[in-house]
Amino acid sequence: MILHVIEARYLHDYVIWIRFSDGSAGEVDLEEELEGEVFSPLKKVEKFRGLNVDAELNTVVWGNVADFAPEFLREKIRVLT
Repeated sequence: MILHVIEARYLHDYVIWIRFSDGSAGEVDLEEELEGEVFSPLKKVEKFRGLNVDAELNTVVWGNVADFAPEFLREKIRVLT
């Protein structure tokens, strides 16, 4: 099964909530991942908050073309109970 991000929303700081096509959902803290040319602009929270789910890529994207693979995000998820 190919994993897709179905829904995502900003929560706080660098934490987002994500629902995946496998039914899992939870929080992902991306603060430690915002390094390099593409991701460092997202250290500005106002830019980070501008996330969307791209229908073609099936993952979370930002306006500056930054994105993370769904599999990477799934590995970092903290499932809420």
